[in-house]
Amino acid sequence: MDYLHITTELIIGFFALFLVTKILGKTQFAQITPFDFISALILGEMVGNAIFDENVSVWEILFAVAVWGILIYIIELLSQKFKGLRGLLEGQPAIVIGKGKIDYQALKINKLDINQLQTLVREKGYFSITEVEYALLETDGSVSVLPKHPNSPLTKQDFDIKYKPVSLPITLILDGELVKNNLTEAGFDEDWLKKQLEAENIHDYKEVLYSEWHEIRGLHIQRS
Repeated sequence: MDYLHITTELIIGFFALFLVTKILGKTQFAQITPFDFISALILGEMVGNAIFDENVSVWEILFAVAVWGILIYIIELLSQKFKGLRGLLEGQPAIVIGKGKIDYQALKINKLDINQLQTLVREKGYFSITEVEYALLETDGSVSVLPKHPNSPLTKQDFDIKYKPVSLPITLILDGELVKNNLTEAGFDEDWLKKQLEAENIHDYKEVLYSEWHEIRGLHIQRS
């Protein structure tokens, strides 16, 4: 088989799958439902098989990916419009622990055993099921946990702490390279940044591994 032909089909297949996945949305990456898993699996298998079949052309690969992508897109639109179809394709959350008690029937319906439930609850930071008031098995297979009152984490409201505004840190330098868009977004220019660096005896961006700006904490600089 021609290695150039394989390389060409791999590159085209990669970008075709990437484009289709971007169009279909982020559910192909995270919070994946059974339908999303099957669709992503078939798309990848379709391209993989076609690449090593000499009788399949690049255009046939693109056509197959396009048709499958359109089908998935139509079904996603229908599932957004019709709730009944959404439940069929994506499933529905199930209460597996209610009022502190395990719902064994819900576990059986969702093919989940108690050991698996314990693992999922531990992943949420609760090492005993007795600490949990409610647990919902989500459509992506994860569990959302509402702990019992004595086991719930303390909040600022519990201490009557006054509200303080929060803000996101903005990366200014990453691996010795200036992130100009972020610098502008932070409301500064290079002259300001260079003065800040010179104050730390830094004369080149390459001397900085990471730097970020935060409205409350100010400028953070870590040398390479």
